[in-house]
Amino acid sequence: MLIRADFAAPALVRPDPEAWIASPAAGVHRLMLDRVGHEVARATSLVRYEPGAGFTPHVHGGGEEILVLKGVFGDEHGDYPAGTYLRNPPGTSHTPRAPQGSLLFVKLRQFQAGDTAQIALNPDDIPPQPLAKARDVTERLLHEFGDERVTLLDLAPGAELPACRRSGGEEILVVSGSLIDGAHGLLPAGSWLRRPPGRVSARRSDGGCRLYVKTGHLPPDLQAFAA
Repeated sequence: MLIRADFAAPALVRPDPEAWIASPAAGVHRLMLDRVGHEVARATSLVRYEPGAGFTPHVHGGGEEILVLKGVFGDEHGDYPAGTYLRNPPGTSHTPRAPQGSLLFVKLRQFQAGDTAQIALNPDDIPPQPLAKARDVTERLLHEFGDERVTLLDLAPGAELPACRRSGGEEILVVSGSLIDGAHGLLPAGSWLRRPPGRVSARRSDGGCRLYVKTGHLPPDLQAFAA
């Protein structure tokens, strides 16, 4: 299965209630943002757990990254309310559940070799830092390894991100509020945008927004998941 698997081209998904599909687990639905492979896949998705839904125990063969967007997500290790950022490196395992329902942003099998950090943190516990070359924008660093950098950006109403060059590419999820992108227009909450390496246009937020932003580390070997 190949979904937005040309990583040399931009990819954009805006919220679409009709695009959600059922997963193999009852009560769990997915909106596939990009995917290379079938049930074992390099994948980026929005995942919605209905109240009481869960998955059977499983091992993270290539690592799992999660941002909890709504509700409370849990497993045998703890409960993680909206806003929690999780990283489960290759070889870890868990039994996920959401007794009251939850919405997640999930990235599977996208860890670099040697990245073994297991993380469960509340980004609001990280002191925000002013973003260089931008006004009224703050940044919280969630994870950094090699050329990969994962942050949350908070843009105040009217704030702008200047045009820049991303040598390692860029991926954005609009967590809350809305973003106006110079190349793609209005991106409401729930929008996902992936750009290949190159120049990024200016962006602004008239009403303010929070963004998940990942730079660097485009997938090195897509053929490993394409069979």
